[in-house]
Amino acid sequence: MTLQEPVAGFAVAVVREDGRWRCSAMDKTALTGLDASITALRELRSTGAVFGMCNVDDEFFVLIRPVPGGVDLLLSDAAAALDYDIAADVLDLLRVEPPDEDDEEVWPEGNLSILSDLGLPEGELLVIIEEVDLYPDEQLVMIAQRCGFGDDFEKLLEKLEQ
Repeated sequence: MTLQEPVAGFAVAVVREDGRWRCSAMDKTALTGLDASITALRELRSTGAVFGMCNVDDEFFVLIRPVPGGVDLLLSDAAAALDYDIAADVLDLLRVEPPDEDDEEVWPEGNLSILSDLGLPEGELLVIIEEVDLYPDEQLVMIAQRCGFGDDFEKLLEKLEQ
């Protein structure tokens, strides 16, 4: 049901402090399990916004935002929980049952307003997710641009591709 080997993709920590954005690569273990991602983000300690953006195997993305008393999550495709540990972890934490294996529809699970205070309203995030012709990395670039850190995010992605 789930992958046990390393997963392709990237995980990026995003921090906004004193009106400035900073993007940094997270360890690849952040792609295999949700706990590793949450722990890495909580260790960043910032007075501003902190969240993670994970592109998992070019199949789906996860947004992770530690909040007081928990974590806000958004999984771009609930069906990914059938094949990937991190997606299954997200649904488990959200207390949502995974979809049937026969279901081919793509739908998100979690908090669609996870970035609304940073300039990305729920409706716009849903439009980005529903753009099925885009790969997850392209969707994450659109999210970064809409929130105002697109240039920093794209520069980091270029470094990660080298």
